[in-house]
Order: sequence, then C-alpha cells, then structure tokens
Amino acid sequence: MTKYQYFSPHDIPIVTNSVAVAEELVSNHYKLSATQLLHLNYDVKTLIDLSENEIVDDHFAQVIRYAEKTKNDLPDAPVKDFYKVCLQDHSIINAMKKFKDLDLYAFAVYIVCHELIHIIRFRKFLQHFDAPFKEKMNEEVRVHVKTHEILSKVNIKQLGPVMEFYKNWRRVPENLKNL
Repeated sequence: MTKYQYFSPHDIPIVTNSVAVAEELVSNHYKLSATQLLHLNYDVKTLIDLSENEIVDDHFAQVIRYAEKTKNDLPDAPVKDFYKVCLQDHSIINAMKKFKDLDLYAFAVYIVCHELIHIIRFRKFLQHFDAPFKEKMNEEVRVHVKTHEILSKVNIKQLGPVMEFYKNWRRVPENLKNL
C-alpha cells in the first residue's frame, strides 16, 4: 500500500474554510438558497476520511456518486444520489511542492468550486455522470471555464497563480478534438 501524505492539523482549518467559501461562491453564482444547497446531497472529505477505493493519484479531487436510501424510506422509494467530493491531500500537497506559488487556501477554493459545479451540472441534468471519455473531457473544459468565471470576480489572495496553473484546462486539448 502506498504511503500517502495527509493535510496537517494546521492545514485542515484552511481547507475547511476554503470549502465554506467555495460553497458560498458557487451557491451565489447559481442563486441557490441554503436549502437548495443542502438538497444537492453531497459532502466534502479529505484523505483521512476516504476509503481505499476513493483514493486516486492522478487528480486533486474526484466526485463519487453513491446511491443513498435511508432507513425511513419505503421499500419501493427511489434511491437518491449522494455525491462525495474526495479531496486528494497527497496530490494537492505534491503540486504545491512542485509549484511553489500555489497557496493551499486559494488552491482548495478553486478545487472545491470546480467539484461543486460538477455536482450542480449533474443535478440539473446538464451532464451525465457516466458520460463517455471524450464528453467527460469536454465537460472538464466547461467546468474549468465556469470555475474561472466565478473566481475571476472575487478577490482572494494568491488566486492568480492558481488561475494561471489551470489556464490550459479552459480549452479542449488538441489530442481530443478529433476523437
């Protein structure tokens, strides 16, 4: 088993605060009330709270969809989608070591905004969760464009290097254009 690097006790409040800010920015952009935000039925977790199958090495976060049924649901009641945003501490920390200009708070705000936009798009049926690869990659571009749009209107210290870090994700990669 690979040994992973986890957010430190100092990092956790920073990440928690970035999640709250990302939720506010995204809900304001999409004009979601607090109740509507709750009905998105999601949670954000760091590596310490992830199971082995929720850990990946090639992303900073991933959204996993689970079918949720509560004990009070009737047997024939439809299952509800529950989305889990799985932050990959080790990948985020490694990127910050490699790209010294990345600040944890600003980087986490971007990452969580991005994943929340995905969830909203799934909920609004603007994108299928299980889309084919090419469509998923096109969706990544759309979500990066939307993330940039939302974050370009706010003043967050150290966000500039994060926006620069993601600039190439706001266009379809050449190798996918002809798939």
